[in-house]
Amino acid sequence: MWNPASWRQKEALQQPLYRDAVAVKDVEARLRLMPPLVLDDEVAMLRNRLASVAKGEAFLLQGGDCAESFSDFSADSVRSTFNVLLQMAIVLTYAGRRPVVKVGRIAGQFGKPRSADNEERDGTSLPSYRGDIINASAFDMGSRDPDPERMIQAYNQSATTLNLLRAFIGGGQADLHQVHKWNLGFLENNPLRDRYEQIARTIQDALSFMEVCGINSESHPALSRTEFFTSHEALLLPYEEALARENPVSGHWYESSAHMVWIGERTRQLDGAHVEFFRGIDNPIGVKVGPTMTSDELVRLVDALNPGNEPGRLTLISRMGSDNIAKVLPGLAATLRDEGRHVVWSCDPMHGNTVKATSGFKTRSFDRILSEIKQFFALLEGESVYPGGIHLEMTGQHVTECTGGAYQISDADLAKCYQTQCDPRLNADQVLELAFEIAEFLRN
Repeated sequence: MWNPASWRQKEALQQPLYRDAVAVKDVEARLRLMPPLVLDDEVAMLRNRLASVAKGEAFLLQGGDCAESFSDFSADSVRSTFNVLLQMAIVLTYAGRRPVVKVGRIAGQFGKPRSADNEERDGTSLPSYRGDIINASAFDMGSRDPDPERMIQAYNQSATTLNLLRAFIGGGQADLHQVHKWNLGFLENNPLRDRYEQIARTIQDALSFMEVCGINSESHPALSRTEFFTSHEALLLPYEEALARENPVSGHWYESSAHMVWIGERTRQLDGAHVEFFRGIDNPIGVKVGPTMTSDELVRLVDALNPGNEPGRLTLISRMGSDNIAKVLPGLAATLRDEGRHVVWSCDPMHGNTVKATSGFKTRSFDRILSEIKQFFALLEGESVYPGGIHLEMTGQHVTECTGGAYQISDADLAKCYQTQCDPRLNADQVLELAFEIAEFLRN
């Protein structure tokens, strides 16, 4: 018998140890009275779109911050992430000749799993930073002590972010012609301009032809709007439980904190609390699939989370690393294919390619990220399985956190603008370069 609190009977990993249980219960009670952040009909719409991806009729583009921040939050940061995802989408849509389902890691991506409960510096041990929804990153006890009130702040910032996103969508920010002009601006000074210019030119020719035929934003308002959905790793279960809502007509429960939520590599245990919570909500859900996953474990996990075998319900997010993907992914994909399981396969090329640079910064190589994506496409196609999407940690800002790319960011360059509180992100130029690279691959 499932209910939103049945996860409490299971082992819940990666949860903070709050000092005041009464304060936690008070925050949970307040969250239960707050309006849903997303509505169930929006959730159902995304599930339908992902069903098209599962059938090979669309492509999933999912991306955004490693972890959203309370202190760095602004309308400009939301706009820049939204804009760069739209820029990627138009390139991938044209190249792949398929609709692109756009899902941001935004309006809720505040929690981060950690490899250890405590962090030690110079002989001092404090609780690990687990994301702004739990504690703060400054290395002192007051900052690192988990505070349940942060759940309220996360809810409020998520609501504000969603308001901004809806305003951008309704205010012409998503106009197809405008977005393509941004891509042309990206190409102006890019060292690889000649390589990508043909793709940009053919998109421009298509838009110009549409204009001549009378198909423009004024005659077809749909060209100035888009669908955009939110997602995050649903790590902090008390928060997610408090925002679970029941549809009074169907009696189904859905998670109102985001349109899509996923389970991370560290919390996907079959008998664990996260799988228990996820199996009962009606949202489209994801699961990170790392190199230690076995075929038998994956089949049991898929059956637990999608017992009805419904297309669009479950997305498997491969995060193998460029050195491991060829050893593991084909066997997993072939097993699910042979078992007739309907899933979306998406590629997270970020987490398996994280290294520590000689400069001391944690970083990722653009070349290794691109290599894993290309292998993902080739390996799945070799198994007659549709490569359905990509999942990126990225920002619309011009940070220096990942090495490589057309501008050849080096280890020495990382210190210039290294801003992430957790994992390194691709910057705006690297993300768009990646889109054009994938576009070439899709066209071929």
